[in-house]
Formats: sequence, C-alpha cells, structure tokens
Amino acid sequence: MDMSQYLELFIEESKEHLQNLNQHLLEIENNPNNMTILNEIFRVAHTVKGMAGTMGFSKIATLTHAMENVLQEVRNGNIKISTHIVDVLFQCLDALENYVNRVINEGNEGQNDYASVVKALNLILAPDTEQVSEQEPKETDVLVEKADEFVNDEYTQNIINKAVQAEMNAYNINITLNAGCVLKAARAFIIFRTLETECDIIKSEPKVEDIEDEKFDLTFNIVVVTKASTDKLEKELYAISEVDNVGIDVLAEKALHRTAEQRDNSSQVQDDMQSDVGVQLFQQQGKQYKNEETQDGSSPQVAKPRTRKTVRVDIDRLDNLMNLVSELIIIKTRLEDIEGTEQYSNSSEAIEYLERITTSLHDAVMKVRMVPVEMVFNRFPRMIRDLARELDKKITLNMYGQETEVDRTVIDEIGDPLIHLLRNSADHGIESTDQRLANNKSEHGTINLKAYHDGNNVVIEVQDDGAGIDVEKVRQKAIVKGVVDPEMAKALSDKEVIDFLFQASFSTADKVTDVSGRGVGLDVVKTKIEDLGGIVEVETKKGKGSKFIIRLPLTLAIIQALMVILEKEKYAIPLSSIKEIINIKPKEVRLVQNKEVILLRDTVIPLIRLDKVLDVPKTESKEQKQLTIVIVRKGDKLTGFVVDSLLGQQEIVIKSLGKHLTGISEIAGATILGDGQVALILDVNALAL
Repeated sequence: MDMSQYLELFIEESKEHLQNLNQHLLEIENNPNNMTILNEIFRVAHTVKGMAGTMGFSKIATLTHAMENVLQEVRNGNIKISTHIVDVLFQCLDALENYVNRVINEGNEGQNDYASVVKALNLILAPDTEQVSEQEPKETDVLVEKADEFVNDEYTQNIINKAVQAEMNAYNINITLNAGCVLKAARAFIIFRTLETECDIIKSEPKVEDIEDEKFDLTFNIVVVTKASTDKLEKELYAISEVDNVGIDVLAEKALHRTAEQRDNSSQVQDDMQSDVGVQLFQQQGKQYKNEETQDGSSPQVAKPRTRKTVRVDIDRLDNLMNLVSELIIIKTRLEDIEGTEQYSNSSEAIEYLERITTSLHDAVMKVRMVPVEMVFNRFPRMIRDLARELDKKITLNMYGQETEVDRTVIDEIGDPLIHLLRNSADHGIESTDQRLANNKSEHGTINLKAYHDGNNVVIEVQDDGAGIDVEKVRQKAIVKGVVDPEMAKALSDKEVIDFLFQASFSTADKVTDVSGRGVGLDVVKTKIEDLGGIVEVETKKGKGSKFIIRLPLTLAIIQALMVILEKEKYAIPLSSIKEIINIKPKEVRLVQNKEVILLRDTVIPLIRLDKVLDVPKTESKEQKQLTIVIVRKGDKLTGFVVDSLLGQQEIVIKSLGKHLTGISEIAGATILGDGQVALILDVNALAL
C-alpha cells in the first residue's frame, strides 16, 4: 500500500501532538501527581507511535515505544515523576521534533537513531526493564486454556451456525509474533487488515482494545468467517514479517446444501459479523489509536476538550483567493472613478452593493488567513525553563492573549524576534536570586508575554520585573564604541540612548556567554519587525524592569492608505502611520543645524521633502503659498512629509516589487489603482527621522 499520500497528514498531526506534548511536560513538572496530564502524555506518545508504525517510520516508533514503557510504570505507581525523568522526556521531544523535521525536508527519518535517549529511558526502568514489563498475566498457555471458552460462547456459536447456513467457513486463528517484535500493536494491525481482505472478523482474544494498547504478550486468537481456505490464509499470514507461527482450527465447514430459508438468513449473517464495536476500530481508514482509556485509572468525569471542525488549506490557495479579492477591490475603485460620468450616472447603487460584497469577502478571506499567536507562544515556556536552569535563575513566564489572531505571514516571521526579546529579558533583565533577595524582591523573576489588538494593529509586549536598563551604562558604552562623541551623548534623551541597543554589534554584556553578549539580538528584532511594517518601543525603569512593545499591522495584504501626489506621480502612505495633516506657510519652516523643522503645538517636528528623497523629476518651479504636510508617527517620534497635494483615503492592495527591485528601503511595495496606474507605497519606518 502506498503510504506517501498520507505523509502530509502525518506531518501535520505529528506537529500538533508534539506541541501538546511540550505543553503537558511543562505541566507535569509543576504538578507531578496529576494523573490526567500524565495520561495525556501517554496518549500522545501512544498515538505518535501508531502513526509512525503505520507510515513505516520505525525509529520514531521505537523511541515512542520506549517512552511508553517509562510512562506506563509511572502510571502504575512504580516510578515517581522527577526532574530527571522530565529532562529525559524533553530529550525525547527534541529527538521526535528532529525526526519530523527530517521527514519534512527529506522524506525520511535520517540516520540518527538517538540511541543515547533510548538508553536513558531504559536506565529509568533499571535494573531489569523486561522483568517490569511482564507484570501483567499474558502467558501463551493461559490463552490456549481459554480457547474453548473463547469460541464456545453463545454469540460466537450463533454466528458460526449462520455462517454454515451461508456456505462459509469459520476458523479460530492462533497467531504468535516473533520474540524480537518491537511494535506489536502495529504488527497486529497489519494482520487484522490482511485478514479483512478475505474474512469477516467476529472477535479476538485478548480484546481489540488490549491488542491496540499492547496489553498482550506475543500470542492472540482471532475468530473469522470466510470462504477462503486454511492454506490461503496461512500463506498470507506467514508473508507478514515478524509472524512466527500461525495455527488454524476449523470451527465449521461449508454446508453441502442451502435452503431458501438459509439464503434469507445470509444477509443477517453479514450484519451480525459487523456488530462487534471493538473489531470496527481496526477497520477504520489507517491506524487511529483511541484517545479514551477505560482501564488505566483515568477519571471518567474529566470532560473531553472541545474539538473544532477545521480544514487545512494550502497557503498558496489562500494567496490565490486573496489575489482574486484584490482584483475585485481594484475594479470597485475603477467604477468609483467613473461614477460621475453621464454614462454611469445610475451606477451608484451597484457600486455600493459591490463595495459591500468585496468588503465582506475581504473580511472572510482575512479570517481564514488569521491564526492565533498561540502557535508561536507555545514554544516559549520550554525555552524559558531551559534558560532559567542554564542561568541558575528562578523565572516564571506568564502568557496572556494567546487567542489573539494575526495574519499567517506575520506568524511565520514573528518567532525569532520574540525569542531574542525573551532571552534578553531572562539574561539581562532578571537578576540572580541573590541580587533579587538583596533588593527585597521575590526570588522568582517574572516575564509577562502579552498579545492584544489595538485598532488595525496587533501589539505584543515582553515585560520583565528585573533590573531595568541602565541608561548611563548604555551611554558610556556608546561613547567607548565611538558611536557618539561625549558632548553629543550628554544631550541625548534616555529614549535616544536606549535606541543604541538596537544597533548591530552593540552589547552591554560584560562577558560573552552561550546566551548573549555578542551584540546580535535586538538589531535582529528591529530589522525583522520593521520589515513586517511594524515598530518596536521600549519602556524601562531602573530597578523595576523593562517592557518591549511590538506593534504590527493586522494584515500585510490589504490596507487603508492616504494617496498623495508628488509632481505627476502618485504615492500611498499607510493610514495607520499618519497622525494628522496640516497646511502651513513656507515662512513657518525653520532651520535647525541645517535641517528643516516646524514648530507644532510646542513640538519640534523635522521635515522631509519627499520629492527630493525619492528623486521625483521637477517641472517648472512656482511659488507656493502653502505647504501640505503629512505628520507621520514612528513610535513616539513625529516626522512631517511635505507633499504637493492629497488625493484622499483609499483601500489598497499591497503587491511585491519583485526580486529585481528588492533592497529599496524607502518603498514598502506597490499597488494598482483603479485607472490601471501603479502607485508606490512609502515605507514610513525607513523614511521617518
């Protein structure tokens, strides 16, 4: 059977299971006696093992099987959860993630078998893992003694009698697996699937649920009804690897005669054969390990997590759908432009209807593209746990607003900046335990990671209650590095000094460690966030802590923009960056250090003449009676863009400039207007002073 068609499904489900495993391992470390969490960890390992066994990924299956052995002993009360056990399980998680990544990139598990991790698991079961695993009564001779009772119950006899009437055979098949078989449940699944091609399975001993959970030794019995001969069944079963012995007892031969009444009963035979719920579990498409445990001591009153009906959609298909929505918006804009003509004087109602439809369609597509930031946040508790142990600090990570939704393209890029900010808070922000106690603080440092919507933006905050940023230390470091001269350094505000931290190769660390000190971190954060059209702000108070605030656009596809004109060219400025628009007289422009500024409500605002920065060809010069200035915001700084005139607000579709025009820092993209012209979208973060 070709399993490649299920590869993508295996990858997606494995990612989800490993994400859940990461979360549950963190929970069990803090609450080692919680059996519900322990059972969830066991089920994840069990499910991944079954999926991997079905797909033929034996290394993943072997590792998860070893995990199951340890977890089962913990569930039985023979072993107690400890920090060491959790560490080993985290090593298993890392190994499984590496396996899955290899499957994604190369289509196979690779050469590494993580023998050291498997050995660490087996050492937990020392001195004799095999002895521990044989505590359950699963002896082969017990099954043989119960064989007569197994096939002679009233239900089975009734099915056999009806099979005889339908001119079919009934067999009791005894199967013994090889002593070295590692994945007994997966092998049993293949046996059941093979038999189903020729037979109807009546029952099994042990029960299907126990076989699926590997609660059997090496032997099990299956009662089947079939028209196939014993020779054919033996041949097919012996063809399965790791099957040592097949014994078939004939329970009924084909009947020589068949009456009309017997023919009427034959259809009922088929219904009775399919009535065993346990057998049907093996007849589902693929190998689906059950999530319900009925005999493991789990609490039946615990409610199952609410599941949603979801469908995975290829991002390329969503992009294509978004492009179609973009075309609708463009044609809507074009219709608005020609609305005033006599020919289309009665088109207002149609245009309004089209606008409602395109807006609704746009909102619907954007909701499909939206994913919760939880996808990114879930990886951080484990990271902070490991960092705290590496730095010998006690750190608590609190996360809020995980349900906040962001465009998928933003989610894919936001992970690295957040990693740098969290590592920065853990290393530079949170003090050592001794320092915190000396400063009358709790020995446990706290990092808060928060996400929420603010208008058309998504805000993500990383806040710690550590020492805060030593502004004077940063100022002196900037002087030493030659970034700024001592005279100018004294005149800089605290916020301007803190901005030095975002420069490449700038670090205040006294020594280089595995965590930080190389000056690569905050510069990466700033670059990545600004590439996404966002900004980074910093709030700090010495001795109290720091807060890094990231503001990102909700979507990178369709935005509201102000259309402006420079000479004969049209440009778009994102509306989310605009604070206000003013008209001033040319004489109100002043020069400070040879740079043009204006004074607006006691605030000095630098001016940028966009026609000069963008090198727009000038026509004949004429005296201007007033200047139109668009005041834009970059963090808490304001800058004035001088433009010739305004066209008004418009919904625009952002298009990439293509690989040949990358690296133009002043331009964030382009858009197609209703008249077919192309207008460039200005990058406010790059242009603003």
